[in-house]
Amino acid sequence: MTEPTLATAPPEPAAAGRPWLASYPEGLPAEIDADAYPSLGELFEEGFRAHAQRDFAVCMDRTMRFQELETLSNAFGAWLRQQGVAPGARVAVMLPNVLQFPVAIVGTLRAGCVAVPVNPLYTPRELAHQLTDSGAEVLVVLENFGHTAQQALAGTQVRHVVVAAMGDLHGFVKGALVNHVVRRVRKLVPPFSLPGSVRFNEALAQGRRHRFEPVARTGADLALLQYTGGTTGVSKGAMLTHRNLVAAMMQICASIEVAAGLKKVPSSGLTLVTAMPLYHIYGLGALCLPSIRMGNCLLLIPNPRDIPGFVAELRKRPFHAVPGLNTLFNGLMANEDFRRLDFSRLIFTQAGGMATQQSVADRWQALTGCVVQEGWGLSETAAIGTNNPANVASHTGGIGIPLPSIEMRVLDDEGRELPPDAPGELCIRGPNVMPGYYGRPDETARAFTADSFFRTGDIGTMDARGWFRIVDRKKDMILVSGFNVFPSEIETVVSSHPGVLECAAIGVPDEATGEAVKLFVVRRDPALSEQDLRALCRAQLTGYKQPRHIEFREDLPKSPVGKVLRRELRE
Repeated sequence: MTEPTLATAPPEPAAAGRPWLASYPEGLPAEIDADAYPSLGELFEEGFRAHAQRDFAVCMDRTMRFQELETLSNAFGAWLRQQGVAPGARVAVMLPNVLQFPVAIVGTLRAGCVAVPVNPLYTPRELAHQLTDSGAEVLVVLENFGHTAQQALAGTQVRHVVVAAMGDLHGFVKGALVNHVVRRVRKLVPPFSLPGSVRFNEALAQGRRHRFEPVARTGADLALLQYTGGTTGVSKGAMLTHRNLVAAMMQICASIEVAAGLKKVPSSGLTLVTAMPLYHIYGLGALCLPSIRMGNCLLLIPNPRDIPGFVAELRKRPFHAVPGLNTLFNGLMANEDFRRLDFSRLIFTQAGGMATQQSVADRWQALTGCVVQEGWGLSETAAIGTNNPANVASHTGGIGIPLPSIEMRVLDDEGRELPPDAPGELCIRGPNVMPGYYGRPDETARAFTADSFFRTGDIGTMDARGWFRIVDRKKDMILVSGFNVFPSEIETVVSSHPGVLECAAIGVPDEATGEAVKLFVVRRDPALSEQDLRALCRAQLTGYKQPRHIEFREDLPKSPVGKVLRRELRE
């Protein structure tokens, strides 16, 4: 497979023009070394050696040590090589937060392949798009989502399917086998096996029969295709290189070390509550991969919607960090058993993905004694961008200041830099920023300024101290529980119904999810019902994309040239 041409990394920012450096807490460097490791492989090797006997991940009473992660990822990498999966090939991983996820991702990267994380709740249409667009040759899927995979594989380049089960890895890792089925947004189908597929454990067993030598990669080689809609259009693959991800890990590790230092505890051996999905860049880039370098343990929560079950897991061992978002914090605090937990070991609470409501942050701090540190990042920036420093005394309501080696500007529509407190588009440059979108040179060209700043599509402000705040979004993107939802995708699905004349989707405020989708529909068929549209959306759209509200109208507001004016619908 031909590797995409990757842009030359932009120059590292100079100290000049970065007023936020004056706000850095002691110990946080102005710069990180994005070339500290030639690739992720060397970083993994170092972590395996340094932390061999430490716990890397815990899931449903099963514990995986770093030594076991190395052994199992070796086996998966060897299996890929034995199947003729060449370095640079795409391996799609469609798993929730279970132990197989890090094994598959790390094994894929050590084999020199490109990992493609996939939301397990995708519909067949959404999965088919991602598999086709990425050119994935291998799909690793939880058996409960096998029916979705079966409907999506036709027409893709997938040659190998690995089917995982919740009980896999028993006998490979410590702990008791737990007969547990993940319940997510919708009821899952019974366990399923795709014809011609191989079971996850069998792939590992086959791989262990062969000697495995990790494949050398360079910093410019592609490591991850992280799918996102960016700010507009269909889902696109953000190309994240080994250097991008090494840089992001160095940036997040520097922040964790400062936070731990302020609490006077070691930065290694921490337990990170991992309810954020690992297929999302937040969970993968900010939690999973950095933990390999630092020697920290992921407490994997496969189903964070099951709050009682979630809290029961938290009771089993001390935890030091709770990364999440507004809806998660709110849901946990509503649980009486959660409010009784011991928070004395809690070092930091990291928020991202969506704005944290001030009332939620205040209640969290009162309950746990821990400040909600809000940050901001994108798939295109490997999850890293800004963060509130670890020494803030309370929730600020803003997204904080840029992390080491990151430069940011606020630009107007003509690309001119704006003065402090003037709202404009947030633009970012740094070693963690992707070189572009896979297979979309036109989109890539539009996404960057002439001097290599990435146009984020977020409207924000920077004050005179260099502190940032989000005030709006440039495009019509809807943000539901931290996930991008694009009106055009919803409208394409809904307009396919023969009873629909025209439609439009917007985001409306929602206490639970930040925003929810509201759909406006003009009927072609007077008999068209709300239930008809909800059934269509359930079949074609992931849960968080489905309209929460549906309103029928006689017509929709339009511009003189016939474009539907979503702005007027919002107003």
